[in-house]
Amino acid sequence: MSEREWRFYIDDMIRFAGNVLSYTEGMDQDDFMSTPLNYDATLRNLELIGEAATHVPDDVRAKYADIPWRMIIATRNRLIHAYLGIDDDTVWSIIRDDIPALMKSLKRLRNDIGGTS
Repeated sequence: MSEREWRFYIDDMIRFAGNVLSYTEGMDQDDFMSTPLNYDATLRNLELIGEAATHVPDDVRAKYADIPWRMIIATRNRLIHAYLGIDDDTVWSIIRDDIPALMKSLKRLRNDIGGTS
């Protein structure tokens, strides 16, 4: 995989994280849980963040160890396979606490590598 190719996955992750925030903007957890379209779209974008993360080379993951790569990928696996069900409190915590921090870290990574936007 060339260096240029993996950079696109970083941009994808940023876009998917932005979608998560957009789809849940102005909602509380009860609103989120009671809006199936937003709920499903948000879960799908969380899955896509994890899928894109699997395409980031190990040396990049090591250099940016502040990004919880393994947790991101594990979350994707859990969501996509619905192992033991999905804990909605955990999903909401990811949306509110983890995604904004992830966006900052990914944008910093993108800026470091000379990415776009």
